[in-house]
Amino acid sequence: MPANQLAVVTGASTGIGLELAKCCAEDGFDLVIAANEPAIQQAATELRNSGASVEAVEADLATTEGVDRLCAAVGDRPIDALLANAGVGLGKAFLDQDFTRVRRVIDTNITGTLYLIHRAGNEMLRRNSGRILITGSIAGFMPGSFQAVYNGTKAFLDSFSFALREELRDSGITVTCLMPGATETEFFRRADMMDTKVGIEEKDDAHEVAKAGFEAMLRGESDIVTGMKNKIQTTVANVTPNEVLARQHRKMAEPGTAKR
Repeated sequence: MPANQLAVVTGASTGIGLELAKCCAEDGFDLVIAANEPAIQQAATELRNSGASVEAVEADLATTEGVDRLCAAVGDRPIDALLANAGVGLGKAFLDQDFTRVRRVIDTNITGTLYLIHRAGNEMLRRNSGRILITGSIAGFMPGSFQAVYNGTKAFLDSFSFALREELRDSGITVTCLMPGATETEFFRRADMMDTKVGIEEKDDAHEVAKAGFEAMLRGESDIVTGMKNKIQTTVANVTPNEVLARQHRKMAEPGTAKR
């Protein structure tokens, strides 16, 4: 009897990552899930209760050592789907931010993500088979005043995913970029943004976002922007001057806008 396919999901303790892992489990994938917090074990228990085979790895994916620990847990098993979802945000003005936290946003969202994709992607390339889903964001379409580093990292990931997809166009590997808007997760609380308009307003459902991204990955699509409001926003952003976009973003993300 053939073994189930294996999916690796990062940032899977809560939010979109946990919902992506649920989608994988429902589709019959075995799972290796990772996050940098003990809650990953609770997520694994929840997923096992649905009948999935799950291995949980608590590792700091902002570091090469953490990514290596995740890859060691996977071992020699072929990765059929990599869902690179781990990411963190950071609110407030750039010059007011602790640079240690700034660096962590960059190392988690970009450096660790790319290192994992490089390792898993090379294994896929040897087999000429695999699927990669990268969680980007519609934030990558606009300069993020009071969220400048986070938006910059998402602009990088959005761009990188299309470039990698083209490089792998003639292979058996697909690359899909999931670009959600503001989603109901722990993201804004952890980013110290609960005093902002975007932090307190109604957000998209994490399950619906994950389901749309997972299905787009299975279809081998290049990208998906979830939600009609977000689709309109990205279309408008493409024809709006960056200076105007930055000013608009201030109205959503500047500290204190929750009270205005």
